[in-house]
Amino acid sequence: LATAMGYLKKSYERKAEEFKDVLKMGRTQLQDAVPMTLGREFKTFAVMIGEDIERILEVRKLVLEVNLGGTAIGTGINSHPDYPRVVEQKLREVTGHEYKVAEDLIEATQDTGVYVQISGVLKRVATKLSKVCNDLRLLSSGPKCGLNEINLPKMQPGSSIMPGKVNPVIPEVVNQVCYSVIGSDVTVTFACEGGQLQLNVFEPVVAYSLFNSIIMLEKAMKTLADKCIDGITANEKICSDFVYNSIGIVTAFNPYIGYEKSASIAKEALQTGKSVADICLERGYLTKEEIDKILTPANMLNPHMGENK
Repeated sequence: LATAMGYLKKSYERKAEEFKDVLKMGRTQLQDAVPMTLGREFKTFAVMIGEDIERILEVRKLVLEVNLGGTAIGTGINSHPDYPRVVEQKLREVTGHEYKVAEDLIEATQDTGVYVQISGVLKRVATKLSKVCNDLRLLSSGPKCGLNEINLPKMQPGSSIMPGKVNPVIPEVVNQVCYSVIGSDVTVTFACEGGQLQLNVFEPVVAYSLFNSIIMLEKAMKTLADKCIDGITANEKICSDFVYNSIGIVTAFNPYIGYEKSASIAKEALQTGKSVADICLERGYLTKEEIDKILTPANMLNPHMGENK
């Protein structure tokens, strides 16, 4: 799974480099916010999954502690006293990993907390992956009545009812994998909670759920990379038009004319359809040269670089 996540991360990074100069509008709460680049958006996806690779590698270490020689409830009855030490060494030789016998075998026989933690990390991975797929579907919505900032690869012949309609089927199938993984986390939680006294008898469904989630996520990561991310293209003009026609860029005027005047400009722009730059110029708040400088991509994307005023 960690390898598949790294594979997807590289796909995000390639798109981040390809789209590094594509200016677009950032959005919060589905409303215009401030400008950014499409490359930075994809870079964020790469950083998000990179963080989760680290969590996967961390939690993997937890399964190196094993319950060996505990027998029925962990007391070691009917087990040779040297058995745990001998098998621990053999496991290390065979696997190359530092397996170790649990310090308290009675605790290890009944405590399945490690599975809860592993499942929680898988749920985290699935939740964030699904969020990215939601973003991809939204950014590619349209083509005429949505955002249409990016084009996803066409992976189906079209709708059986609406000729020419192509749906975002790859992000959708990955969404469904993620929903299943999130549901499996509930199964693992209940199975681990349901153990009574000195033994948890529900480990089979825990194992099934964890392995199933790992296998599905691994396949989903590779599918998303190969059949979606690698083939995405940008609609650069649409992205830039959103920026320069947006009321949100009035935020860039804040340091120069103040919040109240900026808010007033935004209100008039919304009512009249005029651009915020034209209104600012008409009111005499700033000169055309000052406005042009403020609204250059370099200043909007890196407001603290160099002289802004």
